[in-house]
Amino acid sequence: MKILILQEKIKKGLSIIERISSKSLTLPILNNVLISTEKSFLKLSTTDLEIGINWWSLAKIEKEGEIVIPSKLLLNFINLLPNKKINFIKKGDDLNIECDNYNTKIKGFSPEEFPIIPKIGKEEFISVKNMDFCKGLSQLVDIATPSTTRPEISGLYFNFKKDLITTAATDSFRLGEKTISLRGKGPIDKEYSLIIPQKTIKEVINIFSEKEGEMKIYFSPNQIMFESLMQETIHEEIQIISRLIEGEYPNYKEIIPKKFTTQLILNKEDFINQIKSAALFSGKVSEIKLKVNSAGKEVDILSQSIDIGDYKSSIPSKIKGNDLTISFNYRFLLDGLLNIKSSEVTLDLNGDSGPGVLRPVGDETYLYVVMPIKSS
Repeated sequence: MKILILQEKIKKGLSIIERISSKSLTLPILNNVLISTEKSFLKLSTTDLEIGINWWSLAKIEKEGEIVIPSKLLLNFINLLPNKKINFIKKGDDLNIECDNYNTKIKGFSPEEFPIIPKIGKEEFISVKNMDFCKGLSQLVDIATPSTTRPEISGLYFNFKKDLITTAATDSFRLGEKTISLRGKGPIDKEYSLIIPQKTIKEVINIFSEKEGEMKIYFSPNQIMFESLMQETIHEEIQIISRLIEGEYPNYKEIIPKKFTTQLILNKEDFINQIKSAALFSGKVSEIKLKVNSAGKEVDILSQSIDIGDYKSSIPSKIKGNDLTISFNYRFLLDGLLNIKSSEVTLDLNGDSGPGVLRPVGDETYLYVVMPIKSS
């Protein structure tokens, strides 16, 4: 194998694929990157056995071949090289790297030891705008929580149907739902419902959120693939292939209240600042109280700590419905508010023990359900 490529190109690829290189003691081969050639392209591949990433770049391929090299070591070394042409030359299981006045040898491994990354058929797919898709997912991704007893809530639920993606995440204490319109078109002719691991979605956001253009999402019974093409060619540039989580996602629609007894419309920034202030006095249980006063058209925000003291503030609000006092974990309330982009928010309440629902004013595509702290 003999390859000539610019330092900035290989650096970009290694920065993308090195993220999922596993720090495995039982399977040290997962700490490596597979470097291979495909006609006029250099290909880099890594996997942790749950997620696989492939990355391609145009390069001068003088001799085809493949080799497995420690990914972190290679990236750290490439980062130190000048932005000039780099020669990769395979000699046995070693990789010689030549650049300017650098001439280095890194010990590698046989490609036969490297796990096979599954290939997914390209019959069924949809196209989405990278930035819109990732922006929507970022509102939910941190809600999911790893669980060995309930692995289905370790991921995000997706329903692909016609021209809409509905996705949801929960940790049993709060729930987020986001709908994303499909602007691209693909020959998808049926509905798909599946659960994608949280780690996969985080990688999709990290890799594609700043990338212009579209990605294609391909479906298979046990895997899913996210793919983008190079701008200058119709060749693949990045692929993320992930396993799906088996099981049935909770029927979360049942949790979302259809009616409310009290509705508040609040200025988001003021609400966030007052919750943060109340949090300082919330004690070990992180509890804050909202006291709705419809006659005064305001909401009192209260918290109390035996060791620190008491807090009280009020915020003007448009109020419909009944007065009530309700307690929330301030962290859960803040998480929902910080993912809302509008200047005003709606908080729908159903008594002091029913779930609260946060929505952006003027945006029907996002909602956040949070369970109250029940009075003892």
